[in-house]
Amino acid sequence: MSFSSLVKNELCGLYGPKHCMIAEITAIVNSIGVINDAGAAIRTENAAVAKKFFCLVKKGLNIHGDVSIKNIRHFNRGRVYSVRVPPTEKLRVDRAGEAVVKECCKRAYIRGAFLAGGSLSDPEKAYHLEMGGADRQKSEFLAEMISGFNLKARIIKRKQHYIVYLKEGENIVDLLNIMGAHLSLLNMENLRIVKDMRNNVNRQVNCETSNLSKTVQASIKQINDINIIANAKGLGYLSDQLKEAAEIRLMYEEASLKEIGAMMSPPVSKSGVNHRLRKISEIAENIRGGYYD
Repeated sequence: MSFSSLVKNELCGLYGPKHCMIAEITAIVNSIGVINDAGAAIRTENAAVAKKFFCLVKKGLNIHGDVSIKNIRHFNRGRVYSVRVPPTEKLRVDRAGEAVVKECCKRAYIRGAFLAGGSLSDPEKAYHLEMGGADRQKSEFLAEMISGFNLKARIIKRKQHYIVYLKEGENIVDLLNIMGAHLSLLNMENLRIVKDMRNNVNRQVNCETSNLSKTVQASIKQINDINIIANAKGLGYLSDQLKEAAEIRLMYEEASLKEIGAMMSPPVSKSGVNHRLRKISEIAENIRGGYYD
């Protein structure tokens, strides 16, 4: 089961007071349903969402809806669940949702919008949450409602639909909290921690590997330079300080500059060793170019 489905299953078990149920009904109808003189109807491939809508209408409005199931054999789709609610005075859902003013109702509305047309990427791979809207007006209303909780929701048009989405992991965690998906929130936080630790370890390993590679390459060049001098002139050609640095480098090929400096008498700083080895490199280059007799 996908992480998105786990979140929806958790949200399907949440029921608030009557006014919050109406807000959630409104969001579901606005996302995947229609409402007219014939009543209201929604269509979804998620059985849990269909059941939640049926229960919301029954508990919140004391209306019994009709449920039908249709098998879809095209495009690798499974069953489609339809829930129809007969016309009644009790079903006076605000089509735009502007009547949702209480904070608890706003949370319920966002929850209903996610249940109806939302999806959430696997947090181990990416941070992306989106909710599909039927039209621009309703999508803008949903985005403004989410922004009212200090979250940055964006809107993008995809074909004929407007999508409200969030990208940052922290924002998605906050939205899960707003909707009431606390168990999913904890699961996502655990995945985020593991993912961040893995990324930090990878960065550290890559950094150490890069530094080690540079150290090895520098050591190989230094040894080659020293051998050039030794074969052409002998190490006695060097000053005592440079000769000492060259001999220690040849003896301890894998030693760092700091380790080489500690073995010199008297001890020399890392920058001091680097200066001497660079001087040796210059002498070797001059020998290669024929500038030394």
